[in-house]
Amino acid sequence: MNAIKSSLLMSFAEKYTVLVIGTAGGMIIARLLTPAQIGIFSIGAVVVGITQMVRDFGVGQYLVQEKDLNTERLRAAYTLTMLISWSMAALLALAADAVAAFYAEPGVGEVLRVLALNVLLIPFGSITLPVLRRQLRFQALYCINVANALTNLLACLALIGLGFGYLSLAWAAVAGSLATVLVSLPFRPAGMPWLPGFTGMRKLLHFGAYATGSNVIDECGVAAPDIIIGKLIDVESVGLFGKAQATLNIFNMLITRAVTPVILPLFAANVRDGHDVKRLYLRTVAYMAGLAWPFFAVLAVLATPLTRLLYGHQWDASAPLVRIMCVSSATFCLFSMARDLFVAMGRVRLRAQLEAIGVSMRIAAIVAAAPFGLEAVAWSITATSLLRSALLYRSLAALTGMRVVELGRGVLRSAGLAALSVAGPALLMLSPGLDDAGPVLVLALAGSAALACWVAGIILLNHEIKPDLMAMARPLLRRLLPKPARR
Repeated sequence: MNAIKSSLLMSFAEKYTVLVIGTAGGMIIARLLTPAQIGIFSIGAVVVGITQMVRDFGVGQYLVQEKDLNTERLRAAYTLTMLISWSMAALLALAADAVAAFYAEPGVGEVLRVLALNVLLIPFGSITLPVLRRQLRFQALYCINVANALTNLLACLALIGLGFGYLSLAWAAVAGSLATVLVSLPFRPAGMPWLPGFTGMRKLLHFGAYATGSNVIDECGVAAPDIIIGKLIDVESVGLFGKAQATLNIFNMLITRAVTPVILPLFAANVRDGHDVKRLYLRTVAYMAGLAWPFFAVLAVLATPLTRLLYGHQWDASAPLVRIMCVSSATFCLFSMARDLFVAMGRVRLRAQLEAIGVSMRIAAIVAAAPFGLEAVAWSITATSLLRSALLYRSLAALTGMRVVELGRGVLRSAGLAALSVAGPALLMLSPGLDDAGPVLVLALAGSAALACWVAGIILLNHEIKPDLMAMARPLLRRLLPKPARR
């Protein structure tokens, strides 16, 4: 248990540090580049993101869950990653002009050619990172990922100053990958091979086929809005929608991405030991809902001032999109971890099938909604996310025996907590003249009210988070409260 808590602590520290760097950088870059410039890069980035799912081929998941990880299997993983990555880089370079012509935007082709160089660098560090994660060496991962984020940001700002425009973002990604490779060298685990090999490739290919199918399909669902909006609407709308997604992803950066590196090993260990995974999942969901539901409820109320603070007034049109998609984000948080549970239970094929169905619905809905504008796209994403959640629950119930009544009981207090948390900010935003106040003042007042209501709600409702909240508060109270005088 201490190892898990220590790993979670370092994982949170890494994600929060990267979040601070990324948020600060995003606030600056959003003021230096136009929505159209960021939209051009976004289209290229999502195309590369799809190819990177093929490039990974489930190697990272394989290295984490493999029971007998030896040098031969590490060599096979390194070989496969190199072959696929370099093939993807060549494909991106060759397809750059065709993709640019599809969007009638030459800048997309330039972005793709630069990012193809980035893909060439990935194999040199991609094997080290999952092995470090397997070994729970999150201090090393902290150093590597923070170096990547800092290098990316500093390079981007320097290149924008030199007039590279949207290409600054692409070249900065290359600089960040180079930093990852260099900083990971001192942390290479003992026994990590330098030379490729083919022994054990068959087992890796069998695992990777389903894992890659699932990851590629999921990435297609993530990339679909940018690709479709860029084609059916315009590149400026891509930028606006991207900022809405970035605002929603604050929760992922704060919580989900910090928990994810630990959650799969935790589920896998419980499955191997024959523990009750339904009970573990319900307890995990209760914690997640207690964090996510209040967050998205408050975010829906404060979408406009937060958007102005992060990106400036030129991005105001993204705030209504944030409010609409808060519903889907709050719902999906209950079932997103089911995908890791399916992998831990050896149901990789089931996960791939569910992703295929969910993403197909998402893409079809976005295509149908895009001619009616960005808000219609946001509503289509919300609707399909609810359907996707229902599909995940159905499989989760079949595998674990979970019932909707049990799930409802598990999150009932979180619903009350969300209502209490949003009450303060909602009342504050009704105050006359507050719209004219600066976003810093509005967010400071509303955020303080939300935090106070959230803490009070946890205590009043005796929420599952209460023991951990009290454990964190005791050392602080000891420092703030005066010690009793000795007699």
